[in-house]
Amino acid sequence: MQESQKTYLWWQTGVVYQIYPRSFQDSNSDGVGDLRGIIQRLDYLQWLGIDAVWLSPIYPSPMADYGYDISDYRGVHPLFGSETDFDELLQAVHGRGMKLILDLVPNHTSDQHPWFLESRSSRDNPKRDWYIWCDPLPDGSVPNNWLSVFGGPAWEWDETTQQYYYHAFLKEQPDLNWRNPEVQQAMLDVMRFWLDKGVDGFRVDVMWHMIKDEQFRDNPVNPDYQAHMATYEQLLPVYSTDQPEVHTIVRQMRSVLDSYDERMMIGEIYLPIQKLVTYYGIDGKGAHLPFNFQLLSLPWDARQIASAIDQYEGALPPNGWPNWVLGNHDQPRITSRVGMQQARVAAMLLLTLRGTPTIYYGDEICMRDVPIPFEEVQDPQGLNMPDKNLSRDPARTPMQWDGSPNAGFTDVKPWLRLAANYSRENVAVQRDNDLSMLTLYRRLIDLRRNEPALQVGTYTPVYSDMNLVAFKREAEGHDSFLIVLNLSHRPGYFRPQHFPFTGTVAIATYPESEGVSVSDTLNLSGDEGVIIRLQ
Repeated sequence: MQESQKTYLWWQTGVVYQIYPRSFQDSNSDGVGDLRGIIQRLDYLQWLGIDAVWLSPIYPSPMADYGYDISDYRGVHPLFGSETDFDELLQAVHGRGMKLILDLVPNHTSDQHPWFLESRSSRDNPKRDWYIWCDPLPDGSVPNNWLSVFGGPAWEWDETTQQYYYHAFLKEQPDLNWRNPEVQQAMLDVMRFWLDKGVDGFRVDVMWHMIKDEQFRDNPVNPDYQAHMATYEQLLPVYSTDQPEVHTIVRQMRSVLDSYDERMMIGEIYLPIQKLVTYYGIDGKGAHLPFNFQLLSLPWDARQIASAIDQYEGALPPNGWPNWVLGNHDQPRITSRVGMQQARVAAMLLLTLRGTPTIYYGDEICMRDVPIPFEEVQDPQGLNMPDKNLSRDPARTPMQWDGSPNAGFTDVKPWLRLAANYSRENVAVQRDNDLSMLTLYRRLIDLRRNEPALQVGTYTPVYSDMNLVAFKREAEGHDSFLIVLNLSHRPGYFRPQHFPFTGTVAIATYPESEGVSVSDTLNLSGDEGVIIRLQ
């Protein structure tokens, strides 16, 4: 069956938009974004052409890791609003023909979660085995050499019960023991709770961490470690992550989703491509979209990126649907990584590759990492390793809506400072500017939505060199497109020997090129990308 004739689900054809709720819109003047604020801004997302909204965690939490330390999986943190507010948000999203995806954090809870309070109360508590407890070694030291992602050892001594508990992240985030069937059942019930409310899917946090080596063997030393890297990277986490049994858990989660209509699961997985694709599961019964972070982690180099796209396409299992991401709440913003001009090329790449694109809030208006003074740093990763410049705060600053005080995000002091240039770079200014990043994003999303070749068509690599990446998208019975992107600041020359073509430039990063007829060769300026409608 041809690509364009198959039936596709919303998560295959749509564009996902990640909202970091603290930073999107404040509706109650406390300086922190909330659910009612998101409701106020849904018309903007609809105007932009977004199909699905993914929310970072909104659950009750002591906020040691800004919501990724959950104390109640079935509620809403008062900071973000009430359960009624959530129900209204869900209804408002659905009312605009969009979907809502929640963050699920199944690997660890808060140390204030009732489950952990019970678990640590005594060694014979029924929930003792819900977490990972170990005796010290004979000399009293930690059970093994595993490290915390946020710095230091991953074991915390508990004086009351005289054992260590394991935490892959903060000590306030003890890891659940997913080998315990009761834990599995409890978390699958959490999924059902939200699915029954009507949420359309989950983005599953640190999916590859969920099962650990049963023997707790030491992790090997990383031979490539360098001083500027996070301390966690001193070791290779071969025993503390990505264990074979994790796939059984993912399959269980998938079967819960499959018992509902058209629900989906994204997996957060930072692994090499050959390992990443195993998370699609045997017979495609794993995660619908194991997050593909190559555009986040690779150097912005045409040859490396062209090669990575092809390796990924070649590694996908039968019916495995691809996906691409340029930014998220844990990584530096794309504009800060590649610069403002290349960020336009990156947007064109994201929205023309085969598969589901995810946009991080603010990237569509070229938001950059904001320098947060040391005394204002909030992120535990930044606080625990202050000399390594690893704080994630710069990429989490409030959305820049307009030029009014505090950028239209709030009418009081915001929880994180705003970019100094927000009065120039914001939604209101860019919305009316035909040359703006926001206009480019909107046009790219619109073209993608209306062209089956770009939405669900096949991908064929055409050419790459030191500067350029070129590929073709086609769907039988519809227009085909040639995408040529210059990932450098210097001119690039596209003269493929075995690919004669004729067409018209539909969208370009430099609008002067649009509407121009081209054939067989292209001379591109630095930072130029073109989408050519082939004849």
